Amino acid sequence: MSRLNFKLQATSSGSAARAASFTALHGEVQTPIFMPVGTQATVKGLDTATLERVGSRVLLANTYHLLLRPGPEVFEAAGGINKFMDWPRPVLTDSGGFQIFSLPRSRQMSEDGAAFKSYVDGRAYLLSPESSIAMQRSIGSDIMMVLDQCIPASSSYEQAKAAMELTHRWAGRSLVARGDSPQAMFGIVQGACYPDLRRQSAKFLSQAGFDGLAIGGLAVGESRAQRQDFTELVAAMLPVDLPRYLMGVGTPLDILEAVHRGVDMFDCIMPVALAQHGTAFTSQGKFQVRRSVYKFDQGSLDPECACTACTRHSISYLHHLQKTGENLGWQLLAEHNLQFYHGLMTQIRQHILAGSFESFYKLKRQQLDSDDQVHPAQPGKQRKPKALRQSQLGNYQVNVSPAGFCSIQQRSSGEIMHSVSDPMLEAQALYVDQIQLGARLTEHRHKPLVIWDLGLGAATNAMAAIKCAQDWRAPLRLISFENDLDALRLAVNNAGRFLHLQHPASSHLLRHGRWTSDDGHIEWLLLEGDAMTRIADAECADVVYYDPFSPSSDTSLWTIDCFAKLKARLNQNGLVLTYSNSTAVRVAMLAAGFFVAAGIATGPKANTSIAFLNHASLPASAQILGSAWLASWEKSQAKLPYGIASEQDAWLFETIRRHAQWQLS
Repeated sequence: MSRLNFKLQATSSGSAARAASFTALHGEVQTPIFMPVGTQATVKGLDTATLERVGSRVLLANTYHLLLRPGPEVFEAAGGINKFMDWPRPVLTDSGGFQIFSLPRSRQMSEDGAAFKSYVDGRAYLLSPESSIAMQRSIGSDIMMVLDQCIPASSSYEQAKAAMELTHRWAGRSLVARGDSPQAMFGIVQGACYPDLRRQSAKFLSQAGFDGLAIGGLAVGESRAQRQDFTELVAAMLPVDLPRYLMGVGTPLDILEAVHRGVDMFDCIMPVALAQHGTAFTSQGKFQVRRSVYKFDQGSLDPECACTACTRHSISYLHHLQKTGENLGWQLLAEHNLQFYHGLMTQIRQHILAGSFESFYKLKRQQLDSDDQVHPAQPGKQRKPKALRQSQLGNYQVNVSPAGFCSIQQRSSGEIMHSVSDPMLEAQALYVDQIQLGARLTEHRHKPLVIWDLGLGAATNAMAAIKCAQDWRAPLRLISFENDLDALRLAVNNAGRFLHLQHPASSHLLRHGRWTSDDGHIEWLLLEGDAMTRIADAECADVVYYDPFSPSSDTSLWTIDCFAKLKARLNQNGLVLTYSNSTAVRVAMLAAGFFVAAGIATGPKANTSIAFLNHASLPASAQILGSAWLASWEKSQAKLPYGIASEQDAWLFETIRRHAQWQLS
């Protein structure tokens, strides 16, 4: 019998949306519900009184981080997390699984669990189903999550099946470990993007005796369409009398779509994380408060919102706080964003109960899908965005996408840097989040991590790395290579459109060829000229951001010779990350002596590429190319890498076929 006393109160006609309630140890919960993420027993920048005021009813805390610091003894002495952080309402704790499997190094997987070293003090830990549940019992959360094996959406069928079966075995062990604790426990449905595995997992866990079920393994590289399809497939198979939780999702639109498909519970860092970048979600769409068009705007951010930011401050003031880097700026936006999320959930629930959700859904999804072109300062009026200060410089021009973000375009080739996705979001996903850069930086506390940035462009990738180092307060040595600085000069001249360049580092780099942070922990060096010549002047790299123009525009930088030169200047655990998933590029990497894996999806690409020397340095989401890829390459019509003549076929074929790569997969 469920520990939550779940009650289904209404379902929507023409939709799988539903309204329900359940009773946790610290009070009643009404669904659908959004749960702010309080990783370290705090939602970043906001106290618990503010969280209650904006409508938070359940918080999510991170078992992995709380295990390492402050540890179970502190929670036991305090009487649980609620007393520890002065939060009177329910708390859900994740198992720590996602963080463990995202660690780039220092972890070993087995049937027992995951062995790893603490990023805090280097102490060795084994996170098993039993130890995860023991920690969650010490924390005293209302809802515990089982330990599961997290894998990317792009995993092979065999990998997905093995991970699902291990998750099922661990789920059984987690239930036993809970014992007689009154805390509720959720199982996690896995199976990547394979319908039959998802069905197997949903069926197995539905019969296991959990108090609720979560849909895991989404928002890890699949397309939005895939995420929606698998959410719908799994939700339809879960018991109607248990709560359904979609983990790590997402935007307001993602949540609306998932509610439409029958999901009850959500969590995501997005409302607070994007507030730190000046992004606000409003009833009129999503807005970038840092934009210069808002400098004189005395209107309210959202006339329909009653939060502190909207009732006490003008958009002009919020813009000022963002531009000056004041913490109050993003804290006010974080408060606003959470109130918007909670307000959206209240609206959804009310429409489900009233029987009007279907029409509300159709109207709301159009509204939530809009980005800011203009914020209406007053009802019925719109202000045109400030014109570009300079639209062209040398061989480059500013390109404004249909979604409203700006990129730099090379005029001679027509190629656009970050043409499909917002440049900063793409840089964050591909070059920071994918390799858990923050954790890598902390592993180099006594010696700065060295990143090479080949293809400086508009400094998007470089600034993403700098921001990460500043957030983690960790040392970083960043070296950028570029033979034409006009792209960066043009973007800096339009810093109102390229928000990452409002940081002083890029302008200083252009003037002086280097920049050092005030605390001296971050150094950024510019090496002008041909990259393959200048790398001899740079210290060896730990990570390479390989981001020149595509092979069709700059073939010379995608050859075997180029990758061989990179390999010779890479440290033992080094990685080369690039947006390309071209067969020719991957063959060139292999022929140069690298191992190669498929990286995360980005923009229009189903995956990207990672060249590496040591398997232990790979991020957990990477998928090492295996025999299936080799067989596909041998049948391909485009077998040769760039710069290889046909008379070298025999050498190349022998080199690739005898590569130690195929022993790893």
